[in-house]
Amino acid sequence: MNLYWATLIVFVVAGLAIAAMLLARRRAPEGSYFVDGDRAAGVFGVLATGFAILAGFIVVLAFESYDSSRSGAQAEARTVWHQFETVQLLPVPVRARLSGDLVCYARNVIHQEWPQMKSGDLSYAPNPWGVKLFDGLRSTEPRSPSEQAAYSKYLDERADREEARADRVHSAEGVIPPPLWIVLFLSAATLFVFMMFFADSGEHAIVQGTMMGGVAVLVSSLLLLLWFLDHPYRGGAGALKPVAMQSTLEVMENQTGIAAQVDDLCDAMGNPRT
Repeated sequence: MNLYWATLIVFVVAGLAIAAMLLARRRAPEGSYFVDGDRAAGVFGVLATGFAILAGFIVVLAFESYDSSRSGAQAEARTVWHQFETVQLLPVPVRARLSGDLVCYARNVIHQEWPQMKSGDLSYAPNPWGVKLFDGLRSTEPRSPSEQAAYSKYLDERADREEARADRVHSAEGVIPPPLWIVLFLSAATLFVFMMFFADSGEHAIVQGTMMGGVAVLVSSLLLLLWFLDHPYRGGAGALKPVAMQSTLEVMENQTGIAAQVDDLCDAMGNPRT
């Protein structure tokens, strides 16, 4: 979330709410529109508590999704590196190709999938380099005990990678359904309208403005927080970035003597070479 725009939205909403309260205060009777202030305060407490409980449950749901995506991205990057190591124990004819496929997979995640997640356009189709990795494995014929053990380990790591990828991409389109957003905004609007009836011409303007502004700041900040947690890839402070996969890619490209050869199968953006 861009902190500049978030701060601007909060101040604008609070300013509009304060202006509406002060405008209503001009024509409001002394003591507010309510004859029984205690009863009105009790009703407002019920409304505010209901909004807070609903928002609290949704924050927990959205944060769990955010944390799952972050953990999935880190686990996926670690698994890609583990696969890169495991590939070096497979038969020689497939080592260079599978190593190149893993490098291209990492590049594709960073430069293709991440922008698509940021815009919400990533499909649930498998990663194309993930498919190529599986096709390359099908042509592998392990013979020695170490090759057979590596083959079995590679299959387990492939399943772990796909599971981690699913955790990474599942929140790209948001996990809070539209009906919940509708209820949240309806609840926020109800609180705003109810607050307007507390307008009191006998009260100081600064007190009335502070009362309305505080509620507006709290509600708008909470809604912005929910939007951020529901869109963890949209950029700005706290947004998820492919840091783990970039680190894995750097290590694989430098190789550090682990891989004797890596086929150059794609460009720097992860697109297949013709």
